Amino acid sequence: MGSQERSQKEKLILDVAIKLFTEKGYHATIMDEVAKNAKISKGLTYFYYKNKEDLYMAVTKKAFDELKDIFRDAIKVKGRSGLEMLTEVAYNYIDFSVKNKMYYEAILNFLGILQLYNDTKLREKIDPKILNSVHFQKLLEIHHDSAKIGIQMVSNGVKDGSIRPELQPEVTFYTVWTMLIGFERLLGPVSLEGKEIKIHIDNFRPGFIKLMQDMLKGSIQAQRPQAVQASLF
Repeated sequence: MGSQERSQKEKLILDVAIKLFTEKGYHATIMDEVAKNAKISKGLTYFYYKNKEDLYMAVTKKAFDELKDIFRDAIKVKGRSGLEMLTEVAYNYIDFSVKNKMYYEAILNFLGILQLYNDTKLREKIDPKILNSVHFQKLLEIHHDSAKIGIQMVSNGVKDGSIRPELQPEVTFYTVWTMLIGFERLLGPVSLEGKEIKIHIDNFRPGFIKLMQDMLKGSIQAQRPQAVQASLF
């Protein structure tokens, strides 16, 4: 089998898996079903992907590649300030998390796995099938690529004056990323607006982006409320 045919088979299986994971979820999807929908024998499917965990790691790598494109597209446009780049990333990141739920959940799942992986005592809690996946090993190498670009955007912003000069790029970017994850996680609660919480989903995003911009620019200042004098008559 030639390398081109092999690549086509791998892509076919991956595309089918993405469709099934999206429609049914990870746990409800089985490898036999992937093989059937791809019209490939079970044996050949297992030849390309050793098990469902290995296949999910391959899907996760594709998710990280898609995320990286968001950052690359924002930084390659000339004439933009660092803050403008980060603002575009923030908008597109939110859209990505909403429109590509399966990809986004795969990314968050991997970040959770990393918490265990970085602690030798907790690493044994990770499924060995994941640790033995060649795609998991690739993820260990590339998962920080988007962050590197984001950190460069902050550095650019500090240099061009659009971002406060005292901010440390690495800490700043990961703080912004933390905020974006939190924003996505709270979309559900905000959508279920109650009488006691005066917020609406339509103004949540622009308000969030503006607050992020103000924090990075340093335009948030504590102000004492002005006393208002009024006559009772």
